[in-house]
This record gives sequence, C-alpha cells and structure tokens, in this order.
Amino acid sequence: MADGQDQVIFTVCVFQDTEWAKRGIEALKSHGFATEELSFLAKDTPETAALAEKTFGVPGSSVEVCGLGAAIVCGRLVGALQGDDEALGRSGVAATIRRVGFQVHDGFIFETLTARGGILVAIESEPRAADALTIFLSFGGGNAAIGAWKGRV
Repeated sequence: MADGQDQVIFTVCVFQDTEWAKRGIEALKSHGFATEELSFLAKDTPETAALAEKTFGVPGSSVEVCGLGAAIVCGRLVGALQGDDEALGRSGVAATIRRVGFQVHDGFIFETLTARGGILVAIESEPRAADALTIFLSFGGGNAAIGAWKGRV
C-alpha cells in the first residue's frame, strides 16, 4: 500500500458483541455482499472463533495484535493493516488504520471498542460503500465509517 493508487476502500464498524455482529453480517450477505468482501477482527474467544468460522467457512487466523492481544482475524482488511512490515502486530489498529483511508483517531476508536469485546467488521466495496454503511448503522454497528477515497489520504 505504498501509494494511493492501489488503496482499496473499506467501510468499517464495530459491533458490540458476537450476536450483533452475526446479525450485521447476515444482513450484509442478504443484501448481496460476498464473503470475500468481508473482513473480521476480534479478541480471540470461543464465541468470536465460532462466528468467524461460520461466516467464512474456515477457522479465522489467530494473531497477536498490539493493544488487543490474541485476536481472530479474517479478510483483506487485516492484510492491508498488517502490510509487509507486520505493523498490526507491533503497532495495533490505531497506528495502521491510515493504510486504508482512516485517520488515527478513527483507528483509536476502533481499537478501543474491539479491545472492550467488540467485533470489528469491514466491507471492501467502493461501489457499494454507502450501502454497507447503511446496513452497519441499521444493524447496530458503532462508529461506522467509510475510508477516504483514492487520492484523499
């Protein structure tokens, strides 16, 4: 993600727990969002691991994330935050969120809510970013936001 030309657009929110996240993810899928567009980041618990496996059809990866500890992760958002330098593990969500078009203060909010047990869910879909935002807000997604479009960060 060295230059803005290859930056993808993510719409991100944090659900308060696995039940709310499950409802939000089901709503996204019922509105035509593909599993491949979804990303998921949460503290590693039996409930979040089960939700990740149900959502993606495979177990999520367990990684250490600075500020969260052991986390279950799935999807391209995680790869974008991690980068080639593995910064997500060393620096956390707040420090790496600029890689996907958000300000550091947005990342701090996402990281804090996730550290409190929230489930960070993201959709990678620039053409339908507003649709994803509406679904997130309608199904209890807190601090839902769309990353900056190409060339704005």
